[in-house]
Amino acid sequence: MEITGIIAEYNPFHNGHLYQIHKIKEQSDSLIIAVMSGSFTQRGEAAVFDKWQRAKCAVKSGCDIVLELPFAFACRSAQDFARGGVSLLNRLGMVTQLAFGAECPDLAELQNIAHQLDDKLFQTKLHAHIAQGLSYAQAISASLDSQEKSAELIKQPNNILAIEYLRSLHLLNSPIRPLLIPRQGAGYHEKKITGALASAAAIRQVLYKKDSTVNLDGVLPPAAAELVRQQLTGQLPEMNRLYLPLKVKLLTSQLMHWQKIYGINEGLENRILDQSQSTGSWQELIKAVTTKRYPASRIARTLLYLLMDIDKENIALLDQTGPLYARLLAASPQGKNILKGLKANSSIPLITKTSQYLTTHKRREPFANLTPLEQMLRLDTLATELRSLTCEKAMPRNDFQQSPLFIR
Repeated sequence: MEITGIIAEYNPFHNGHLYQIHKIKEQSDSLIIAVMSGSFTQRGEAAVFDKWQRAKCAVKSGCDIVLELPFAFACRSAQDFARGGVSLLNRLGMVTQLAFGAECPDLAELQNIAHQLDDKLFQTKLHAHIAQGLSYAQAISASLDSQEKSAELIKQPNNILAIEYLRSLHLLNSPIRPLLIPRQGAGYHEKKITGALASAAAIRQVLYKKDSTVNLDGVLPPAAAELVRQQLTGQLPEMNRLYLPLKVKLLTSQLMHWQKIYGINEGLENRILDQSQSTGSWQELIKAVTTKRYPASRIARTLLYLLMDIDKENIALLDQTGPLYARLLAASPQGKNILKGLKANSSIPLITKTSQYLTTHKRREPFANLTPLEQMLRLDTLATELRSLTCEKAMPRNDFQQSPLFIR
C-alpha cells in the first residue's frame, strides 16, 4: 500500500495545497497522512484557525489522516521543523514516500545541496559565518557563495524546507522516498492575489484586513471557503493580546532566569527588555528587537518561549528524543480503516485521548518531574490554551476535551 506523508501548516488550507494532493493522487492510488503544525506556526504566530478546523479542511480536501506536529518542533527553525516532521512520519512505520513542494523542479540539485550541508568542511564554514553574526539561513547562503546557483536556490523558502527534508531522510537512514512536486502559482511571500494559486500570506492578509472586496472562494477549496464564511467576527487570533502577559513576565522575571530560556543568547535578553520599555505592542517589540542576525521569526518564537518558560535544557532533551507520539486530529473513512495498522507498525503511541497520557493536574507538576513524552504533550496543550488567549472570544475546544474528528 502506498502511503504518502506531507508536512505542512495549512495556515490556511488553500488551492496550492489542493494542487499538491491532486498531483500525488495522479501518480498513485495513495493514502495521505499529513503532519500539521498545531496552535502556533514556524514563524511564531498563532495559526489563523485552530488545529481541528484546519485538520477538518485538510481531510475534506483529500488527506486521509492529519496528525499534529508537536509544538517542540512546529514552532522552530526550518531545520528543526523538518526533522521533527520527517522523524514522526518515519516512526509510523507505514509511510512509503514524502511529498513536498519547492521552487526548484530538480530533485537531484536539491539532494546535492542537502549532501553538501552535512559535509564537515561545509559545517566548519557554516559555523564560522554564524560566529560572525549571520543568521542560519544567511550563513548557509554565504557558505555556498562559490556556487552561485546553489546559493540562489537556498534563498527561496520552499527550497530551504525541501533541502531540510532531504537532509532529515538521509540522517535517519529512512526508507521513505522523496517526491518533489514543483511549486506552482504565487511565491511564498507574495502578498497579492492574482490567480487561483495564491500564497497563504496573501490569504491571511485579506482575512485580517476583512477586505470584503476580495472574494477568497477562487483561491480556497470548498471546505476552507466555508470555514472562512462561518468564522465569527473577532475570532481571528491577534498576537497583540499576548503583549500584556509578556510585559508582566518581563517585569517579574529575573535576568538569570531569562538566560536559560531557549533562543536567548549573547545578551538578547537585555535587548528585549530595553526595547519593551518603548514599544506598545507585540509586533512593535518584534520589529524593534529584530536585527540582521536575529530575524523577526526567531524573535517571535523566542517571545513565545519566554511566555511558556521553555528553557534550553527542555529543548535539548526533546531534540534528543524526537517526536514521542502521533496525536490524531482528524481522519477520513479510509484513514480510520488504517488506524489499527498504524498502531501495530508505529514505534510511538497514537494518541486519541490526551488525558490517558497527561492530565491537567499532572501538567502543573515541575517540568523535571514529567517524562519526556509528558513534557512534549504539556507544551502542545499549553500552546492550544495560549492561542485561545489571542482570540477575542473563548475557544470552544481544548486538548483535554476535544476528540479526533472522523470526517465522512
